[in-house]
Amino acid sequence: MALWQGKSQRKKTGGRRIYARKKRSREIGTEKQYTIIGEPRLKHYNVRGNNNKVKILFTNDVNIMDRRTKKTVKSKILSVLENPANPNYVRRNIITKGAIIDTDIGTARVTSRPGQHGMINAILTKSIKSQHSFPPY
Repeated sequence: MALWQGKSQRKKTGGRRIYARKKRSREIGTEKQYTIIGEPRLKHYNVRGNNNKVKILFTNDVNIMDRRTKKTVKSKILSVLENPANPNYVRRNIITKGAIIDTDIGTARVTSRPGQHGMINAILTKSIKSQHSFPPY
């Protein structure tokens, strides 16, 4: 079903707004495509201005940058630990910008927009060594 992003047919007061024109194709948005952990699958869209947009439907991989060493490594995603966008996304393993993910290197925060960029980039927050080290007693 198409998502129309134009003005409502009703006013704030509940009265009917009568347009002098029909809906335009430029006012139609795309359906929501969530990025989920799984075998890699992409979806290509033609967008305005003869441009292309790539949305990730499923992925296992993430590009993680370690700020201390300034190195970027490709890693596997294990699960979603936290997502400030919606707590239900954690249960469904949906990845959005700002999500905290668990990888085989450690915990990372997603900095890219998987539904817009076609890739997942993240910044390392905790490495495996610091996760499993015990506090001194």
